[in-house]
Amino acid sequence: MDTRRKELAEFLQALRQRGAPEEFGFPAGARRRTQGLRREEVAQLAGISATWYTWIEQGRQVNVSAEALERLATALKLSKSERTYLFDMADRRDPQAHILESDTAPDTLVHMLDSMQIPAYIMGRTWDVLAWNLPASALFVDWLAQPMIDTRPNLLRFVFQQPSAKQFVVDWEMRARRLVAEFRADCRSRLEEPELKKLVLELTKASPDFEAFWKQHDVLERQGGQRKFMHPKYGLISYQQVTLRPVEQEQLKLVLLQPDSLANQ
Repeated sequence: MDTRRKELAEFLQALRQRGAPEEFGFPAGARRRTQGLRREEVAQLAGISATWYTWIEQGRQVNVSAEALERLATALKLSKSERTYLFDMADRRDPQAHILESDTAPDTLVHMLDSMQIPAYIMGRTWDVLAWNLPASALFVDWLAQPMIDTRPNLLRFVFQQPSAKQFVVDWEMRARRLVAEFRADCRSRLEEPELKKLVLELTKASPDFEAFWKQHDVLERQGGQRKFMHPKYGLISYQQVTLRPVEQEQLKLVLLQPDSLANQ
């Protein structure tokens, strides 16, 4: 038995055994020999075969679909963390992941941004900017300093649809090419989501550069390091970029830009 199947089996068994029968509509009589729920009760709640569910708990090599996992998650009233773990152990993509992952910046992160003296912003699932601070507005004058009425500012839209971006971002072609590769890696498990497909289609139609880079299918993990910008007021400015992911909402990215003058002190 491989490690994932063994862990999935033991995880489901633990969830079943800790479930109080009365919370799931079953009598909690003294005649029960099984701690928690019975296997056939879990199968009944999930609308799946009791034999098939037993095989999963026994760690047998059965094909567990995302639909079956979704039924089990609902039946066992799993928390977000438990549901994520269930799908990870089964090596399946949760079809509800895009709904469960909120694209809202937590208040604690927003307050932290406001207290920072360096440019910082928070990006969501499709690289919309959810929150940013005043130093970021002062740096990105053609992006984050502009009021957005109907839509959130988006990093890819800025780089590929804002004419001034090619002058602002030093080594634009290299940075833009890498940005597309990082974006593909970041959304690799969500390429079929409607919001993501809509954004890619929009950028493909609006920018021949994006279309060319996207078709190359390069994949790179998001990387920190030096970033240089030609600011319209202050001239050439150099930063060290760091990207962090909040533990409670890992789909978000906190981007920090520390001036090289401070980083080298």
